[in-house]
Amino acid sequence: MALNTFLEVGLIIILAAIVAGVMQALKQPLIIGYILTGIFVSPYFLNLSESTSIISTFSHIGISLLLFIVGLNLNLKILKDVGKVSIMTGIGQVLFTSIVGFFISKMLGFSSLTSIYLSIGLAFSSTIIIMKLLSDKGDVDTLYGRISIGFLIVQDLIVIFMLLFISSSNNGDSILNILSHSITVIIILSLIVFGFYHFIIKNAMKYIAKTQEYLMLFSIAWCFFVALLFNHFKFSIEFGALLAGISLASSQYKFEISTKLKPLRDFFLALFFVMLGANMEFSYVNQYITEIVVLSLFVIIGNPIIVMTLMGLMGYTKRSSFLAGLTVAQISEFSLILISLGISLGHIPAEITSMITAIALFTITGSSYMITYSNKIYPKISKYLSIFEKKDGKIDEHRHQKTEDHEICLFGYNRIGFELLTSLKKIKKEFLVIDYDPDTITNLAKEGYDCRYGDANDSEMMDELKIHKLKMVISTIPDTDTNIFIIDKIRRVNKNCIIIIMSHHIDDALVLYEQGASYVILPHFLGGNHVSTMIENYGLNIENFLEEKIMHLDFLHKRRHGKHAHIKAHE
Repeated sequence: MALNTFLEVGLIIILAAIVAGVMQALKQPLIIGYILTGIFVSPYFLNLSESTSIISTFSHIGISLLLFIVGLNLNLKILKDVGKVSIMTGIGQVLFTSIVGFFISKMLGFSSLTSIYLSIGLAFSSTIIIMKLLSDKGDVDTLYGRISIGFLIVQDLIVIFMLLFISSSNNGDSILNILSHSITVIIILSLIVFGFYHFIIKNAMKYIAKTQEYLMLFSIAWCFFVALLFNHFKFSIEFGALLAGISLASSQYKFEISTKLKPLRDFFLALFFVMLGANMEFSYVNQYITEIVVLSLFVIIGNPIIVMTLMGLMGYTKRSSFLAGLTVAQISEFSLILISLGISLGHIPAEITSMITAIALFTITGSSYMITYSNKIYPKISKYLSIFEKKDGKIDEHRHQKTEDHEICLFGYNRIGFELLTSLKKIKKEFLVIDYDPDTITNLAKEGYDCRYGDANDSEMMDELKIHKLKMVISTIPDTDTNIFIIDKIRRVNKNCIIIIMSHHIDDALVLYEQGASYVILPHFLGGNHVSTMIENYGLNIENFLEEKIMHLDFLHKRRHGKHAHIKAHE
């Protein structure tokens, strides 16, 4: 039996690797490959999914590690900054989607009770999938990324209370009693977790971090402990894992923990998406094909429109609203749990499971493509999105400029921009820094630099920069597509501008040169050149190397703890 289980799990992982490899070669989202793997191993095809309980356990580990890492990197100050828009958008979107979804479900011929369940199920988006996609794109720290994470957390809290309410209402408990009891338990458990960390774990972290292996093991154990604690009191494992991460967010070792756990997270999380595909029920899909298509389109198109409308009314730019809106274009794993609960209570027919699972797969697939290629989609439809934007007073522009005429523009501050800024000050030319991290822009503005919040992929923002007057553009962004866009945008109107670009790969650097880059920075080669120069100049003189060490340590401490503490220490 154990050998059969090992063979099944092994074959599933091998197949997932093959399918994911094909998807990567075709430049498609890997999530789609994992879901397809699940469909291939389901009883309808290869029937390799008999060990579903083990795969399910693995997938829960992946989900827990994902949310634990998100909690680790979650800055409570950031949540405070985007708290208003997150709460209003989160609640507003759930409310409007539920109301509109109810009437659509009724028009499709479902009963009132079934329509209520369906409309609520369509209102919630998948925190797990969005966290994965944002992490893959490196957009977690962008403004839209922070807002999205904020309202997804709000959604998760709503759905947790809703699941508790439905379960308890069957026993005759009142809404007030359910809410007061749940909130009280959450507060008590949170105080226990944070108190335990502050008074015990915090003081023991130096001992724990003596070896990397033990630091990783302890972190996983802490994640599981808090997750199981919340699960014991009928709350979700995911919520407990998120709180476990938040409790360690103030630790100086959080970056090391996060880096060590990411490979584990990615492996186990891949199995979660395999499970989604494997659980696909095809038996009633043909019967409900019209309903599946209509409700899927409502989620993929309707939910983003609702978010864009709400954020537009609050004064956000159409770009931020559009990117945040795409993150709600799929339904949540909680939607499946909600429908399962309704079936177990006898409120809705069992065949609804097949329909909601199909909607989940279609919307997850569609939204994965939309989010992955959002920077290419936006320029093509931006002119149609102006109705979602106020003409004046956009609160997310974060522009701090003493002049509109700059000779130099620096895209991206948190990589090598810190060093470049020192050189730019010395040549005494007007320069502008553009970054998509709001904290970076706030701190640069306090120090008196011309800066603005923005994304280099935003064509409209680029048009505002007076490109024809620029004499130098520097991009520290390592994304090749973004850099090609920058080069193309500038070369159309300014043939003489010096364009300096960063890349991590030789092949990409050659492509960037072909596109018109003046110089391509390859950081690892520069590091190698620097060490070579030190060896040539110092030979085997240890005193010179120790002097270099002292200067380098001083530089690193300034970046991590000094006046530039806002620069990410792990980058």
